[in-house]
Amino acid sequence: MSFRHFSTKVFRTIINTLLILIFFFPFYWMVVTSFKTLGATVLFPPELIPSSLQVQSYLDAFHAIPFLHFLVNSLIVTFSVLVLQTLTIVPAAYAFARYSFKGKRILFGIAMLSMMIPAQLTFLPLFIMFSKLGLINSYASLILPFASSAFGVFMLRQTFKQIPSELIEAARLDHASEFRMLCKIFLPFAKPTLVTLGMLAFISTWNDYFWPLVLTTSDAVRTLPVGIASLRNIESGIYYNTMMAGNIMLILPIIVVFLYAQKQIIRAFTYMGGK
Repeated sequence: MSFRHFSTKVFRTIINTLLILIFFFPFYWMVVTSFKTLGATVLFPPELIPSSLQVQSYLDAFHAIPFLHFLVNSLIVTFSVLVLQTLTIVPAAYAFARYSFKGKRILFGIAMLSMMIPAQLTFLPLFIMFSKLGLINSYASLILPFASSAFGVFMLRQTFKQIPSELIEAARLDHASEFRMLCKIFLPFAKPTLVTLGMLAFISTWNDYFWPLVLTTSDAVRTLPVGIASLRNIESGIYYNTMMAGNIMLILPIIVVFLYAQKQIIRAFTYMGGK
């Protein structure tokens, strides 16, 4: 190994380590703060490694708001969005990938253009529409705007188009129906992509704060991000440890889902990147 090659490798290792520390530090600080006492959170200079740890902040966050109620609302909204997106993007992607029909390019172009429209532009028309339909402060207003995904249609279509034609012709010679080919060939082949899309939809819906905030007028259907944000308004003062504990409980399901699905996500991006 030459000196130049060795020095380049050391330099890259140092840069990568610094980048990891920069990205990881905010998460570390959130976790550490959640286990500190209230007095320890306002010390200056701050303690990078707390002298004592306590879990009272988690109990305070759990009891300060109707945590289970917000959690159930988040689960209902998130899993409803996941089911509806699966039911809409799979047939749409299958049709765009395997059928030729009049207006196909125009429809696909409209779907792609919809990804370029900022959400802020569609907020007001959607709000007015749901208001006139009397759906403000309902599960429908939190679920229906996200029932489909143009990005999901595009990504799944690209995956479906990579299936060898010989495999499809063999299935047709075996008199397999379109539904059977979709279930036995296309969906198993696209499993990493489906898992990735599901993960992205789960994260975006679970973490969504803006839409549940403006489309709800009471705690009846509000989701967990809105509930956690209300921790800063409890009584007087700001309890940083309680707020951090609430945020840890908010992102915990995302971490669990990601750890469970990470192999499929890596496979999906590795396969698509190799094409």
